[in-house]
Amino acid sequence: MGNCCSDEAGGRSAVGGTSASHANPNSGPNDAVERFLLYRGYQGCFSQIELSFSASSLRDRDVFSKSDPMVVIYTKGRDETLIELGRTEVILNSVDPTWITKHTLTYHFEVVQYLVFRVYDIDTQFHNVDVKTLKLDEQQFLGEATCALSQIMIKQDRSLTIDLMHREESTRETRPRHCGKITVRAEESVSSKTTVEMILSCIDLEYKDLFSRSDPFLVISKVVDRDITIPICKTEVLKNELKPQWKPIYLSIQQAGSKDQQLVIECFNFNSNGKHDLIGKVETSLADLEKLQFSKQGEQLYLPTAVGHHHENKVLKSRLFVDKFSESVQHTFLDYLAGGFELNFMVAIDFTASNGNPRLPDSLHYIDPSGRPNAYQRAIIEVGEVVQFYDTDKRFPAWGFGARPIDGPVSHCFYLNGSSHYYEVEGIQGIMTAYAGALRNVSLAGPTLFGPVISYAASIASQSLADGGRKYYVLLIITDGVVTDLQETRDAIVKASDLPLSILIVGVGGADFKEMEILDADKGGRLESSSGRVASRDIVQFVPFRDVQSGEISVVQALLAELPSQFLTYMRTRDIKPNV
Repeated sequence: MGNCCSDEAGGRSAVGGTSASHANPNSGPNDAVERFLLYRGYQGCFSQIELSFSASSLRDRDVFSKSDPMVVIYTKGRDETLIELGRTEVILNSVDPTWITKHTLTYHFEVVQYLVFRVYDIDTQFHNVDVKTLKLDEQQFLGEATCALSQIMIKQDRSLTIDLMHREESTRETRPRHCGKITVRAEESVSSKTTVEMILSCIDLEYKDLFSRSDPFLVISKVVDRDITIPICKTEVLKNELKPQWKPIYLSIQQAGSKDQQLVIECFNFNSNGKHDLIGKVETSLADLEKLQFSKQGEQLYLPTAVGHHHENKVLKSRLFVDKFSESVQHTFLDYLAGGFELNFMVAIDFTASNGNPRLPDSLHYIDPSGRPNAYQRAIIEVGEVVQFYDTDKRFPAWGFGARPIDGPVSHCFYLNGSSHYYEVEGIQGIMTAYAGALRNVSLAGPTLFGPVISYAASIASQSLADGGRKYYVLLIITDGVVTDLQETRDAIVKASDLPLSILIVGVGGADFKEMEILDADKGGRLESSSGRVASRDIVQFVPFRDVQSGEISVVQALLAELPSQFLTYMRTRDIKPNV
């Protein structure tokens, strides 16, 4: 996957992976940076994908010859609205066509991208007409197929064959007439794999804080028009530092556009309110940065200033240095998927009494008779519907914590399905059914302990690792309050950081989740256990559900955008290859 990462050697955490809250006054340094980038249009990691098409056994609608087929590609939104992405050329006189025209689109892990493919037989009178101008209602419809882009990307050969169905027939209860098959093949762009590693530093930064030194971080943006820039990468915030050297950043050539693409590097002083002060900036390119590293010279920063109607640049004594610049082809997240690696989804739900009586409408656990999902159900559905595509058997471990099962003591890790023998449920609907059943069969209690659930999930990941499994585990914890066993939770997370496991935490309700953000290394330093051991990598993502439910960035994107980079951090630091 095209990744922009920033971390120390041996650990590459995603940059821009966390979609932070829009209105949380307790946000930490990097949280506020994320809001700043999202405001300016920054999006998570992505890969450029090229789709090609072939079909077999198409319906023959012509009288004296075979059909002349063309494919129209659409993306389908949550509201079922179709947006046309492109069209292939017309293949003459064929019911088993292979089209030459390819379609390029961007793959995003953190959203489900549904695609629709419609095949038309183009009438002879339109054969010399540009396909972009063809009116589809004047052509004969041959069939339609639908899939998620992720269903293609998880295949070892990145090829998916789907049955074509007639739109009208597909809505009938009787079995539709056979309409042939369409095969969609995907290829990841080489520019998604070519990665530049840089270590950047500055000297002589100006003081921006009244009583301390500046807290600098860098934002790298691509210039797409004279006055329009798109942020593509950032560093971490370094506290109280005028001569900062940031952790390595990893930027794909695709994200930059090319090595000669004009870039702007801005140095900001962090402010917790999100209104960061511009310390200075430089205009450059990857090619120029490479030369800068070779020459060992620093580039002077400048500040734009307005003098009357004229804009001038104030050159500063502050300078930017490139301490390291290297270029290599890296295995991507999609390479590992094609190599047979899976993501296994697990969920743990908070049943503490602070959620309120589940029978009352003001409870966070209230099951609305109208079918409207509560916050817990929404988080399960939105995260689960993305991750499920990467889990072949779709059997998900599901637990509850903080409740008293019938005639038993308070449990901080009980099987959600009520069984005493097995903890897995079938599919997302299985989680929803087990959740509703648990609400009827347990008494809400407390306190809020994460340690037991994280340890259980870690034991599963550890056993899979010992068995040679090609699996990476994703634990979703949904909670309404601040964790009580903070140090035990830290210990469990630090221990789990060596395992193929990531932890996604969704905070629901109106609690103050400031302490929860301590667990997310994006919002502070690396976690340290009670024994002094530091987490080998960042495996926790936290987001308060209320902060994203009304914004453009969904809780799914906020939680999942960093997951591919956490996956790659684990694989690369252990030199695990995808075997593709």
